[in-house]
Amino acid sequence: MHKCAIFDLDGTLLYTLEDLKDSVNFALAKFGYPARTLEEVRNFVGNGVRLLIERSIPEGSENPDFEECLKVFKEHYAKNMYNKTKPFDGIMEMLENLHLQGIKIGVVSNKFDAAVKDLCEKYFAGLTEAAIGENEQAGVRKKPAPDSVFRAMEILDADKDSSYYIGDSEVDIQTAKNSGLKCISVIWGYKSREFLLSYGANIIADKPEDITKFLTNS
Repeated sequence: MHKCAIFDLDGTLLYTLEDLKDSVNFALAKFGYPARTLEEVRNFVGNGVRLLIERSIPEGSENPDFEECLKVFKEHYAKNMYNKTKPFDGIMEMLENLHLQGIKIGVVSNKFDAAVKDLCEKYFAGLTEAAIGENEQAGVRKKPAPDSVFRAMEILDADKDSSYYIGDSEVDIQTAKNSGLKCISVIWGYKSREFLLSYGANIIADKPEDITKFLTNS
């Protein structure tokens, strides 16, 4: 069975924080709420955009403007998600090396599904064979539930023994556990080495080429 690498997107493959922050603050400003800092947004991401806005807006989901603010955020982000977003250094080379070795590559994210597909098409066309985002309306639970990972594995024709889940957060560690996959945690994203170790990370990549080495030699 071929090896398979399923990646988280934000903080793992792509640096997306500034575009997320800009869209959060655009939406908050529209309703007269104070802006959030980059560091605050860094701490709010990882569980999907609904929770991102819930954490960003005063009073969270109890706020009467919450649903409308979420809608404004999504519309703004869909038009502005390429402004400052870029792959982390070394990511493209790592994906190309995995691809050349015949390792199947998928992306599973809690970002909304249309954005995940668009971003993967723009940055990783020809390298990723599955791109799946949050789509709970279709009955696919978001991470750390294993639903979207299992869907990616179906598309990639992968099995658990030869598949790895790779991400930068505690949500990704839990997702891998719930999916029965081995987990590689990366430390160039939005969480620190110490934070990830406290959540049980056991394989840590300091730079993208570490993933290539690990998957090649495992």
